[in-house]
Amino acid sequence: MKFIEMEKNEILGIVKPTMDNCLNGSNEDNHAKHTRDFTERMRKIVTPENLKLQLSKEPRALFVERKFVYFFGRQSSIGVIWKQYISTSNDELMNQAIFLEKNEKILIDHCMIC
Repeated sequence: MKFIEMEKNEILGIVKPTMDNCLNGSNEDNHAKHTRDFTERMRKIVTPENLKLQLSKEPRALFVERKFVYFFGRQSSIGVIWKQYISTSNDELMNQAIFLEKNEKILIDHCMIC
């Protein structure tokens, strides 16, 4: 699979459920689920202790609706931006993620929601 040669809709069909799983894992406080599709670099950053610290903020916000905004095709990665919503406000947040292909699997190498 050469994901940088794939059509945009085909790539989004892969990265959407990957991001769904990541955010659902966060909502469920499930480190293994949250990091399942992370690169090794990301797994070293988002340890069980790190995730617990991220999730300790009060009030606890859950990730809810997400809307696709833009797609960036790059030489060795794909960048995706979504409009992200959380359960504690009506604010529009930005969810930005970078996806890499490793061993014929697309993995999250960067993700930030702000």
